[in-house]
Amino acid sequence: MEILSFPIKLVLLLSMFLGLTVHAQDEAWFYLRAKSDSFEPSFTERDGALTYTGNDFKLKTILEDYDISIFKKTLKNARKPFLNRTFFVMADDTSLMDDLLIKANHLFEGGELIPEEDRKIYEPNDYGLTSTIGENIGLPVNMDYMDFLGVPKAWYYTTGRRDVIIGISDALVDTTYVDFEGKTTVFKRSSLAKGHGIGTASTAVAQGDNGQGIAGICYDCGVYTTNYGDFSYFRELKELSNAGARVVNCSWVGSRYSETGQEAIYEMFDNGTIVVASSGNKSYQENKGEKYFYPASYDKVISVGSVMYKYDTPWDNIKINKQGTIYAENIRGYLSRTVAFKNQDTSRTNDSFQNYEISIPTLNSEVDILTPTVGVFLLADYVLNDTLAYNRFPTTSGAAPLVSGTIGLMYSLAPCLPLDEVESILKMTATNIDHIEANKPFKGKYGAGMLNTGKAVQMVFNMFREEEVVTIQDQDFSRWYFKLTAYSKKVQLRNQKFTDSATLNLKAKHQIVLSPNTVLRPDTKGHVRLAIYPEMEIPCELRLRDEAILED
Repeated sequence: MEILSFPIKLVLLLSMFLGLTVHAQDEAWFYLRAKSDSFEPSFTERDGALTYTGNDFKLKTILEDYDISIFKKTLKNARKPFLNRTFFVMADDTSLMDDLLIKANHLFEGGELIPEEDRKIYEPNDYGLTSTIGENIGLPVNMDYMDFLGVPKAWYYTTGRRDVIIGISDALVDTTYVDFEGKTTVFKRSSLAKGHGIGTASTAVAQGDNGQGIAGICYDCGVYTTNYGDFSYFRELKELSNAGARVVNCSWVGSRYSETGQEAIYEMFDNGTIVVASSGNKSYQENKGEKYFYPASYDKVISVGSVMYKYDTPWDNIKINKQGTIYAENIRGYLSRTVAFKNQDTSRTNDSFQNYEISIPTLNSEVDILTPTVGVFLLADYVLNDTLAYNRFPTTSGAAPLVSGTIGLMYSLAPCLPLDEVESILKMTATNIDHIEANKPFKGKYGAGMLNTGKAVQMVFNMFREEEVVTIQDQDFSRWYFKLTAYSKKVQLRNQKFTDSATLNLKAKHQIVLSPNTVLRPDTKGHVRLAIYPEMEIPCELRLRDEAILED
């Protein structure tokens, strides 16, 4: 065993990188932008191959030279002004995209190849309008927030397991609805509450690949449901934990701290259950980050807040209210639903924006991570009112189940994953938003940044495979306790900081490599311990959606 331990010392080591051999791939995946929203090419399908049946002679001539398996419109990667004219194409040769852009330039104006690594995805047949390789025969809804979270990348490895139970402490979940039937056990019934429980459960566990409804994050996981429960002893939550729930989702809040409540959380944690809870909906303008809600703010609970995800920059979604004020809405990485332009200046040279505090839900020092909430599909509206609707406000009820579903996938893949490493993985793989100027006044109140389900599940896969590399990068942690055990051939830290009161306990079977811009400089309240244990044995086999993944 080799151990490096240093509570204060700065460490910066440079590593040598091996060259990678790139193998040519004949198969091509690419996005294609048409010039017109009305362009709708027609095809017939036979034995998995498409034949163009339209009247455009130039297009017909080009497509005849290729084997094409998919050619369809998608909202994935479809930015303004290409929302209704972006196509996903899968063919036998990368030359097809160039031929279409050159020889059929009366129809197409742009395209981009999808890198081989980004093809490691899986989509069920009810994934909605951003579906690419999936059939999309479920509800016609936009689930681009799942793309933002990298969920199809997580599904490449696992879609969940029935023996991994996600507990939903909430309003009534309709066990007769197609996305919940046959997988849901009710412990205590609750009130309908306008479908709040249906919405929460659907985000985490709605059954996927059944050609109906939508797909939740951990759609093949099992479900236990109960009511909201008591705030002092969490008896209902403990009942789910004692029955075997690996995660319990609480999309509700209480305002008072209770010692018995904290003890109940510790008891469930010791029992192998992680509680995930919404941080609260009180606006930052009202509480200034000083108000704490429970169970989210208890120790050993993952507190989840809200962040925006949809548009790349404020200029991509400019709006004007009734008073004539110019603002932007749902801008990726910003904490508030609406963003102010300084001095109402929308020129491209202006890079100074401000989060509207009134549209930021509860943030505080106990918040651990953020997820999208504005734009999330509301299945309850469809079940109860036959209406396709999306959440318009940054309510954190919809944030927690995205994290709960992610944890369900992590345990489905590696059932022996240590409980005390789950939160570390979520934070290490989160997308950092510290660089956004408008977020800087809130630093220390919004956790590690934005959840990335795909990266979290992939890290679990890499940790348990001796052929893989675990990478920790692009975060600046000055607090929290991090623990990770990796059996991979290498763990590398790159552009990564652990400083101040941050503590890192990293155990690896083979190598730990500190790459450029890695800073390990905790103060007397923190500590860094790096240890190599060559004798470590992988404690369980990965449970993959498809064993052929091991050959990729």
